Amino acid sequence: MASNGNVNVAGKGSGVTGGRNGLPKIQTQKRQSGICHDDSSAPVKAQTIDELHSLQKKKSAPTTPLDGVQGAFASLSEEERHKQQLQSISASLASLTRETGPKLVRGDPARRPETPRVAHVPDHYVTPTFASSDSSLKFTHVLYNLSPAELYEQAIKYEKGSFITSSGALATLSGAKTGRSPKDKRVVRDDVTEDELWWGKGSPNIEMDEQTFLVNRERAVDYLNSLEKVFVNDQFLNWDPENRIKVRIVSARAYHSLFMHNMCIRPSPEELENFGTPDFTIYNAGQFPCNRYTHYMTSSTSIDLNLGRREMVILGTQYAGEMKKGLFGVMHYLMPKRQILSLHSGCNMGKDGDVALFFGLSGTGKTTLSTDHNRYLIGDDEHCWSDKGVSNIEGGCYAKCIDLSREKEPDIWNAIKFGTVLENVVFDEHTREVDYLDKSVTENTRAAYPIEYIPNAKIPCVGPHPKNVILLACDAFGVLPPVSKLSLAQTMYHFISGYTALVAGTEEGVKEPRATFSACFGAAFIMLHPTKYAAMLATKMEKHGATGWLVNTGWSGGSYGAGSRMKLAYTRKIIDAIHSGKLLSANYKKTEVFGLEIPTEVEGVPTEILDPVNTWSNKKAYKETLLKLGGLFKNNFEVFVNHKIGKDDKLTQEILAAGPNF
Repeated sequence: MASNGNVNVAGKGSGVTGGRNGLPKIQTQKRQSGICHDDSSAPVKAQTIDELHSLQKKKSAPTTPLDGVQGAFASLSEEERHKQQLQSISASLASLTRETGPKLVRGDPARRPETPRVAHVPDHYVTPTFASSDSSLKFTHVLYNLSPAELYEQAIKYEKGSFITSSGALATLSGAKTGRSPKDKRVVRDDVTEDELWWGKGSPNIEMDEQTFLVNRERAVDYLNSLEKVFVNDQFLNWDPENRIKVRIVSARAYHSLFMHNMCIRPSPEELENFGTPDFTIYNAGQFPCNRYTHYMTSSTSIDLNLGRREMVILGTQYAGEMKKGLFGVMHYLMPKRQILSLHSGCNMGKDGDVALFFGLSGTGKTTLSTDHNRYLIGDDEHCWSDKGVSNIEGGCYAKCIDLSREKEPDIWNAIKFGTVLENVVFDEHTREVDYLDKSVTENTRAAYPIEYIPNAKIPCVGPHPKNVILLACDAFGVLPPVSKLSLAQTMYHFISGYTALVAGTEEGVKEPRATFSACFGAAFIMLHPTKYAAMLATKMEKHGATGWLVNTGWSGGSYGAGSRMKLAYTRKIIDAIHSGKLLSANYKKTEVFGLEIPTEVEGVPTEILDPVNTWSNKKAYKETLLKLGGLFKNNFEVFVNHKIGKDDKLTQEILAAGPNF
């Protein structure tokens, strides 16, 4: 063998150019140091392992060219833009009793920081009562608009119960709360909201005063400022650019940040540079309880909305759906002020441009039926209807996962991949395969994913005026027909009624379905009186020639416990016939009590199930149940009788006449 200056692996004295067994010969050359180097590739440009790791990640490219850019950041350097972003966030986190916001540093505290960029921002709202505190002596690290990959790393490393599933989705736990807590939601009642909002019987708006809100805000802000790091998302609501709302979400968990990254509209780099001051801010301190001794508090959980300050505070619940639905309530307040109808609905569009709206509460099939691989998905849950057409409020979908299968829901199944948040699911400890049938944690298992994960999503998520308005009801009594064509008055009656069954797991304390009424198919989220939304819907439907339909996705052949759930395949056939226009030309007959027009046949659906009386073996029990449900409708509607709908009472009387008659 050769000396350390020249190695020959071909064999002693062989004189051949190849290596042993015909393998290529490794060429080495003597260096000045006398050390042999492998010349098959250039040596890495690093002297330490830390330097090697620094080469692994390249700095993000400059966000966007600034030529011609207008706005607050247009003429600023990258460092100045970062400084202004931190100042804006510091202002959001400013205590009402201190002169300045917290000291902020951009980046992960676990990494060796660059030169700290500190932001002190005066709060001009309140004269300070004291000048210093322990929190003013520390830095709070801001993790700003992190990517899904970065949020995965944060969740896996720091949040117990976070795992990567076999499909690549991030499985998380929402803690003790696995659903919304509507009884703990509060809205500030002031001189403005006193007259504008819906208060009293049937209203979801439980009042609190300004002072109590500020107490809870201070508690949330102090908690967030005490942390080593906070996550900040700056994003948008509403795909209509003329009516877009800027939102900022400050949270303590990577799970919450990734959830809102998926559910809100994600800004482009250029839009983020010019984001400026948000229109609305959420302070999610859900890991920290509210003070039970605070006025208006009934538990350790409180979700507080202040429309005057454009702020929302979350204490005592880590369920991410509170953020999503809290912002939906804000849109229900802001959009009607612009003569835009906010809707708790799914929305899709056919290849010919025919748009359909799907109204329904959780569990009625709104997400499932609006996600149709034969049509473009505009959105699955929240929309606006303006003079230009419809637009999705959100940038993602929030689908129920219980009993999910690839066969029944291929689009949703395939959307559960890297970047998707899976809430409270159970999975195999070794393979990490999710068992969607397992209800060990909760029945309200969920998946939150960007809307572009649906292959046929329409981006941007806007469309023309709707052709069909489909009201979905999960009828636990089993007496409503699978499909009914509605007159305008009947559409308004059933829209205001919002009948369905509250599906198990959607809210705390609900273990099995029960009959319920939720005005506008979303009473938990609306801010104004239901008749105001109904009047807007009637005007738009009449102006643009939309047809109303009532579709029962609930029980057939008997009530819950005796009958069986309507087959999804039949419901899809019905929806297809609505989209194609075939149901408009079908023959109809009228049912008793509710006076609903039901088709005598629908292609692909057994004729006998179209009239529910045919599916009940006990006709007397059917009639009694039908009258019982009719009575429930009448009793529920009494709260709306004294409210005028439209410019006169004519429409009000027509709507009342469109209800059950017996």
